[in-house]
Amino acid sequence: MIKKIVLSTLTTLTLGSVALHATPNTPLEHKNVAHLTGIEHDILERFHFAGDLRLRYESKETFYKDGTDSTNKYTYHNRYRLRLVAAIDLTKNLKFDVGMRSGYGNPTSGNQTFLDTKPLSDYFWQSLRFNILDIAYKSGDSTIKVGRHPYMIYRPIKSQLIWDNDLSFNGASYNYKNDSRIINFGISQPTYAEQVTAKDTINLFFAQYVEKIKLENSQLNLGAGVYYYDGVKGNTPIYGTNKDTGMGNTLVNGVFANDYHILEAFGELKFKDVYGKPLALAAGIAYNSAASDKNFGYDVAVKIGKAKKVHDWQLKYSYTYLEADAVVGAHSDSDNFGGGTAAKGHAIRAKYKFGKRTYLAATLFYNTLLAGKTDGKPEADYERVQLDAIIKF
Repeated sequence: MIKKIVLSTLTTLTLGSVALHATPNTPLEHKNVAHLTGIEHDILERFHFAGDLRLRYESKETFYKDGTDSTNKYTYHNRYRLRLVAAIDLTKNLKFDVGMRSGYGNPTSGNQTFLDTKPLSDYFWQSLRFNILDIAYKSGDSTIKVGRHPYMIYRPIKSQLIWDNDLSFNGASYNYKNDSRIINFGISQPTYAEQVTAKDTINLFFAQYVEKIKLENSQLNLGAGVYYYDGVKGNTPIYGTNKDTGMGNTLVNGVFANDYHILEAFGELKFKDVYGKPLALAAGIAYNSAASDKNFGYDVAVKIGKAKKVHDWQLKYSYTYLEADAVVGAHSDSDNFGGGTAAKGHAIRAKYKFGKRTYLAATLFYNTLLAGKTDGKPEADYERVQLDAIIKF
């Protein structure tokens, strides 16, 4: 393990050095194309590439409140996440998107742990899986995507109350966005993905509306959404990465006890300048109308600053309360609470732009896992620390 820590540290320092001395990204079409014909130049302009690499040190500690030290659990990991994205302009309005992410097809995480039992070369590329493979049509303020694509749902201050950052949808999505409103709706099939263990097909129908209200010195965003899962009740856990659990959701004899027809409402207030820094406040709720108990969740958050230019920083605090069957645990935040539902607690996230394309970040989770979340065990304290170095290219 020491070998992996040294590798992570050296790589982090190397990335930081590169980012401090490198010039900004140059569009592909501007690189050595003076000798190309007009046709060749036009073809190159149709291709767009991006990606990022994140190195992470992570520690987790769980203390079960049953009076015995034997149930305490402490783990730490050195991990990476690699994402590669490409887009091809087929026509002026039509685009083909393709993306790959590490993590062996985990639907809510691209993290890959450095393995002591294998050299890096044995699993680095093998862990990559397609998380984007879609056709996108854009006309004016409207965008339609068909295939596997990042969800197009608006989240206040990037809340993960219902949707994890890394989740992809499999289906068709429509997005309308302008200065006054956002409209999203579509259909997804969560069981059309890798690592699926659900015995029956699940469909997700969703719709969301966001009204953007300009105030004198700020902007107020008010939103509501409906996320209707069909086929969850009586089904087995959705993904193999969930380790045969409901990720906090109630299971009876190994199958889901409830369906999930989730209603969402939120408000977000954003200030461009408060003592020289942007400031955002947000609050949101989730309610599962298909469950009669343990069906409510909410989060509140505040964020100051924005890591946009070199040496800029940002700091975010959030408090989340999520009952067992408020949302689908397999699709909510995979970091907070150790992933899933049936918990409450605090999250503090900091980010600093270290170089032109390099960031340093840290996150602290201080949570309470509600009784029954993990293998029928009692209530527990849960702490998690993440230290990240990120380079974008």
